[in-house]
Amino acid sequence: MTGRITQSMVSTTLLADLQTITSKLAATQEKLSSGKEIAKPSDDPFGTSRALDFRAALASNKQYQTNVGEASAWQDATDISLSQIGDFVQRVRDLTVQGANDTLGASARASIASEIDQIIESVKSVGNTQYAGRYIFAGSKTTTAPYTPGGADAYAGDTATITREIGPGVQVPINLDGQSVIGDGATPGSLLATLRTISNDLKTNNSAGLQTTDLAALDTAVDTITNARATVGARSNRLEAALGRLQQLEESTMKLLSNTEDADMAKTLVDFSQQQAVYQAALRSGAQIVQPSLMDFLR
Repeated sequence: MTGRITQSMVSTTLLADLQTITSKLAATQEKLSSGKEIAKPSDDPFGTSRALDFRAALASNKQYQTNVGEASAWQDATDISLSQIGDFVQRVRDLTVQGANDTLGASARASIASEIDQIIESVKSVGNTQYAGRYIFAGSKTTTAPYTPGGADAYAGDTATITREIGPGVQVPINLDGQSVIGDGATPGSLLATLRTISNDLKTNNSAGLQTTDLAALDTAVDTITNARATVGARSNRLEAALGRLQQLEESTMKLLSNTEDADMAKTLVDFSQQQAVYQAALRSGAQIVQPSLMDFLR
């Protein structure tokens, strides 16, 4: 026996179909408004997982870029300081050559020694250069001034290396400790010790020392400064190359993220137009199938 299709069954089926069409239309409208293919994880669990991975990669990339930027700024501050120290050393060399002249009197040498003493204080002041509130030549003791202008020629920092991570497992040293570049007054051959020796030789009229060991020690100091600047330059080049790679990686990752979670707007617009047409057609069909009253059914 064939079951009878009642008006209630027709209405229920029609309402269910309209609900399905309405849900699809609402989802498409949400895509158009948000521009995203994935509104919630259940829309595409695999795509959601990939999007989360891409976002985590972008966050790490951004931190690496920040580290590179800080490291590069540290190198800039270091190079400027080394350049200033190099200028001071060159000035001391010129004064030493002048003071080594046997025709120069004691008073003239004393005046030269006084200028060198002022240069020593300037070198220590540069040794206290700070970047972002941290002493760049203090090793890991970045909150402690490595030198005391006007005081003893002691080095208060350490020789520890500070690094920044610029990639997964990639650490780059960013600092030069003051002991290796400027030294102190007690370590023979260090810059400060050499400058103090020259000052004392001028004050004691030790022209032989000025002409031989002092000039040789200054030349060694110049080589030290030059090598330090070369190290800083090499680090800067490495950081610049790393930044370029990170920016390229960021761009490609953003494209992958967009491909994963962004909606195809052209396709979504076509879907929206089609779903609207289906919805309107369903409403018109429903108005004809579902009779509003018994009189309409009897006509």
